[in-house]
Amino acid sequence: MARRQWTGVGTALVTPFRVDGSLDEAAVTALARRQADAGVHFVSPCGTTGEAPTLSSDEKVRITELVVGAVGGRVPVLAGAGGYNTREVVALVRRMEQAGASGILSVTPYYNKPTPEGMLEHYKAVAGATSLPVVLYNVPGRTGVNVDVATLVKIAAACPNIVAVKEASGNMPQMVEICANVPEGFIVLSGDDALTLPLLSVGGHGIVSVASNEVPAEMVRMVEAAERNDWVTARALHNRLLPLMNVNFIEANPGPAKAAMAAMGLLGEHYRLPIVSPRPASRDRIMGVLRTLQLVP
Repeated sequence: MARRQWTGVGTALVTPFRVDGSLDEAAVTALARRQADAGVHFVSPCGTTGEAPTLSSDEKVRITELVVGAVGGRVPVLAGAGGYNTREVVALVRRMEQAGASGILSVTPYYNKPTPEGMLEHYKAVAGATSLPVVLYNVPGRTGVNVDVATLVKIAAACPNIVAVKEASGNMPQMVEICANVPEGFIVLSGDDALTLPLLSVGGHGIVSVASNEVPAEMVRMVEAAERNDWVTARALHNRLLPLMNVNFIEANPGPAKAAMAAMGLLGEHYRLPIVSPRPASRDRIMGVLRTLQLVP
């Protein structure tokens, strides 16, 4: 049976830079191709893990073009296009569609803290700007505003092409309520690796993952085991990968994940301020987890 789009494992792709701070286009291509080769179900560049707040609109479009070219139609591309200025978001959404994205991941407006009515109008504008499916991204720990269940249901009803939510509130009771109240067919994705299995058990549909940057095939095996109700296998994989899921957030994401990937030889360890390299104690913990999982010698 064909998989529904935006279910399973999507990778929140990191953005590799060169030492001078410019995009490492060859590494973008290699990372995206590695994800498709490993069997992930979609790839999501230019989100939080991709250091999106530090990327220009032109860079976001270029990254999306590179990822689309690298995966070659094997998996859909969910391009990040969100922000606190609705007009700018609408313009970027249109450019992402032209760049070949299969869908749009749009984070809630941050800093200006819109009311539920403002949130609804914002997403009406975003959804109305594109024919692509849109995934709403709720991450109140970073944005300062939460999309509650009632507001999400209103947005889903008002915007037919908003087809899913990436729920990164970390609030499991809210996630359970979302699964119970969204329209039939609406997709609920975890934004936290460690909550993937709990969400799947109550009707969720997958994960937009940080850990799959490092271990894409293992994350796919875990989620696919849960999808076929093989919870013994899914739990065993979850428990094996849980230290990695946790250490990726020992400091602000994506600092630890990029440090890990650099140790694995996947990219150069370069960030854009205000993200910096993990502190020595954090790096020791990261390396300990990588050695335990045999991801480095």
